[in-house]
Amino acid sequence: MSNTLQKKQKIRYRIRKKVSGTAAKPRLSVFRSNTSLYLQLINDDEGVTITAASTRDKDIAAQSGTKTEKSKLAGAAIARKAQELGIQEVVFDRGGNLYHGRVKAAAEGAREGGLQF
Repeated sequence: MSNTLQKKQKIRYRIRKKVSGTAAKPRLSVFRSNTSLYLQLINDDEGVTITAASTRDKDIAAQSGTKTEKSKLAGAAIARKAQELGIQEVVFDRGGNLYHGRVKAAAEGAREGGLQF
C-alpha cells in the first residue's frame, strides 16, 4: 500500500473511532472514487446499510454536469430517501477525504434536502 493510502487509512480509522451510527441517528458514510461518489446511511449497532445513493444512479448519471454537481444531486437523493424512512438527523463520516470539493457538495446537497448533521 502506498504512503498516501496508508495516511488516508489512518485518518479513516481515527474518524471511525469517534463516529458511530444508530437506528435513530445513522452514519452518513462517503466513499469517493476517481469517477463516482457513493453515500450510505449505516446503522452500526446492527451493522446494516439502511439506504444508499451514488452518482452512478440512473437519474443522476443521466444528468449533464461536473462530478461536483452530480455529487450534490446524490446528496439530495440520499436526503430524500432518508426523509421517506423518517430519518431527520445523521452523523457525517467523510471517510478520510478532505471536506471540500465533491464531499462538501454531497454534504450540502444532503443538508438542502432536509438532513441535519
